[in-house]
Amino acid sequence: MKLYAAIDLHSNNSVLVILDEVDRTVLQRRLPNNLEQICQALCAHREEIEGIAVESTYNWYWLVDGLMEAGYRVHLVNTTAVQQYEGLKYREDVDDARWLAHLLRLGILPEGYIYPKAERSLRDLMRKRSQLVRQRSQQILSIENALSRELGERVTANQIRRWQEADVDQLALTDLSRLAVKSNLAVMHCADQQIERLEAAILEKARLRPDYRGLLTVSGIGKVLGLTIALETGDVSRFATVGDFSSYCRCVGSEHRSNGKKKGSGNVKNGNRYLAWAFVEAVNFAVRYDAVVQRFYQRKSARTKPVVAIKAVAHKLARACYHVMREQVPFDVQRAFA
Repeated sequence: MKLYAAIDLHSNNSVLVILDEVDRTVLQRRLPNNLEQICQALCAHREEIEGIAVESTYNWYWLVDGLMEAGYRVHLVNTTAVQQYEGLKYREDVDDARWLAHLLRLGILPEGYIYPKAERSLRDLMRKRSQLVRQRSQQILSIENALSRELGERVTANQIRRWQEADVDQLALTDLSRLAVKSNLAVMHCADQQIERLEAAILEKARLRPDYRGLLTVSGIGKVLGLTIALETGDVSRFATVGDFSSYCRCVGSEHRSNGKKKGSGNVKNGNRYLAWAFVEAVNFAVRYDAVVQRFYQRKSARTKPVVAIKAVAHKLARACYHVMREQVPFDVQRAFA
């Protein structure tokens, strides 16, 4: 008899449900987030279990990796695509787990991509770098706002990044305001050091990847953006078409139209936010330094809003990067922006 399991994963416990071929409950149990106890609960039905559906929550790494190492076939659930029956008056964790097992049995479970464990830490390290960059920018903006508020002066970010505490002492600020600026400056320098440290480790591990080398030929893409795109994409063959990849990069529209009229919109945040950021950043550099991309952007912005033109260029670059990674060929700007 074939069995289908699902786990509703939470921060401190998991709800395990196992269904048979006619949706009868074989096992239903709430367990602590302990891999050994979960495997013990599954052990009695190990040979009959066809697959295990696990919710794609923020803490799924340990559970999915552990179950796969134990020999189970694991399906990572794309929770944003799961549609629950809206007529239910009462629902709890057991119902969610039973529904996932039911969808798995029917073969219509929306699944997410399980990023390979060996490469996942490198991608997460790149995301940590992005977090530190945002925090550094917050410190710079705080200093700019303080100087504008206290002195009515505007100082560029490049100037602030070269400052030391002695430079702050020369400003006509009160003692407390000067202390506040110095604290921002100290955090900024600390973030700079950690960002450099992470970049060195990432470049050492990723410099030999063929897809990474090919992305450096794309207009507007340098080391950081190339690494971000390569690591966030993972295995490009998981995208059947270039349209699937563009959609994953949030570079396509999400309108619902009928009879030529807009009837609503879909989930605009469905996709990878890191890839969306990377391609918009690439546009800003490509428009500045590549004449072909600049002319395309100018034609678009003359007919529509600049933000729409930027997204149109990002869509072009996303499609180009798909072919660069999949076919292992250098970027051709004339072909991409013909």
